[in-house]
Amino acid sequence: MTLKTAGAVLLMLATAVSYWFICPCGVIPGGPLFGEMVTEPVEDWSFVNDKAAVPLCQIEVDFPIPRAMNVNCMSTGGDLFVSCSGCADKQWAARVLAHPNGIVQAAGKVYPITYERVTDEAKLDRIWAARLSKIGKDLSARPDHWWSFGLIQKSG
Repeated sequence: MTLKTAGAVLLMLATAVSYWFICPCGVIPGGPLFGEMVTEPVEDWSFVNDKAAVPLCQIEVDFPIPRAMNVNCMSTGGDLFVSCSGCADKQWAARVLAHPNGIVQAAGKVYPITYERVTDEAKLDRIWAARLSKIGKDLSARPDHWWSFGLIQKSG
């Protein structure tokens, strides 16, 4: 291996390690979430509906190595939800079904949570409406491939 090749490999490794600690960034996942851990109960999660303050939430999923990613988040009835389109094909969604304990970061604070998939059609419609309201879209039919998970905060 030449010195130039070794330098390029080290640069790529340093970049990957940097992303691991500073992401999730857009669609690029990151490592564990850091921040102030809040264990006091949040009575009303509606603050996440402010798109300017909380455009996305970050979730940490228990893969063999914890992995964090950006996801859509919204609140209805004071409860917190995350969602995804095409969830059946997303690794994180399958992982939280098998390992429901995790962490969510919203507005700079980190909360221990348990994921619970929502299957009630009426509740899904309410969550979908909250999602569309947050992003400023007109109400439309909820696609079948769109899933939502309730995030149940674990108290300390």
